[in-house]
Amino acid sequence: MAAYSLFLKESVQKDFYRIPKRDLRKILTRIKSLANDPRPSGCEKLTGQDRYRIRQGRYRIVYAVQDEEHTVTVVKVGHRKDIYR
Repeated sequence: MAAYSLFLKESVQKDFYRIPKRDLRKILTRIKSLANDPRPSGCEKLTGQDRYRIRQGRYRIVYAVQDEEHTVTVVKVGHRKDIYR
């Protein structure tokens, strides 16, 4: 399988400011792993959307996969209580 390109929405950069550095390192590692496996075990497809979510500790990473272009776009990163507001 060819590697996917990773993109982050601008709003995701703002999400990172609210996350402690030790958690942020783990989240970034998890995001980087999506380039090799955009649908890892434990990912869930969001109902009614073409997006997926994975967990990293207390945080959720919401992203979209475009198989034709081989891209993964991270849409939102946040605490599980705040992610769906």
